[in-house]
Amino acid sequence: MSDAVISYGWEALPRDPSIVLDGKNNIKDPQPQTVASIKLPDSTLAASVLEYAQKELSKETFNHSMRVYYYGKAIHLQQFPRWQFTDETYLLACLLHDIGTTDKNISATRMSFEYYGGILALDLLSKELHAPIEQAESVAEAVFRHQDIGETGKITTIGQLLQLATIFDNMGGHKDLVHHHTIKDVTTHYPRNKWSACFAATIRKENGLKPWAHTTALGNEDFPNGVLNNQLMQPYD
Repeated sequence: MSDAVISYGWEALPRDPSIVLDGKNNIKDPQPQTVASIKLPDSTLAASVLEYAQKELSKETFNHSMRVYYYGKAIHLQQFPRWQFTDETYLLACLLHDIGTTDKNISATRMSFEYYGGILALDLLSKELHAPIEQAESVAEAVFRHQDIGETGKITTIGQLLQLATIFDNMGGHKDLVHHHTIKDVTTHYPRNKWSACFAATIRKENGLKPWAHTTALGNEDFPNGVLNNQLMQPYD
């Protein structure tokens, strides 16, 4: 594999999570991990995008994005340690995956929020922050496809991990991939603040403004109701 494929998570993986999990609930029983034990990239690029996300996202969405980073890294380290990518690239994808849901951006376009968000991410990284184009495109690809849930075809490494971690935080899916002590520590550092109700409202806003939106593929009512019925995260909401 080329350096870009390795560094920026371009390896093709099955889109179906049951395949990457070998048909099991997990590859190994998860062990407790903490925010302190998982390295947060501190490069100039990471710091710039972190500052941008804190400015542009609501507090609830920013906290969700950080939880997705830590849950995703917990999954990566214990379940799929052979998956290759830089932590910086994954952090950028986490921080930008919901940029299309801000009040300003969701009403700025007729495009589905993931696609508009991916364009915003690509422009920010490649044109404003001068990230390597292979990295910027990997992040944009993951943002485009983070709700592209399915059982056929392939997805990038970054894209698969982003899906696993967002589904875990939003719906309590794949609950056996992360230890409950890890959830407690991550939510202590980045509280949910009634995230389930917040995100369900965003889904309904997107679908109301754009009845053609890609989010409808997950079910006009099934998706927001599934978010609201997140039993795994209910004690932390």
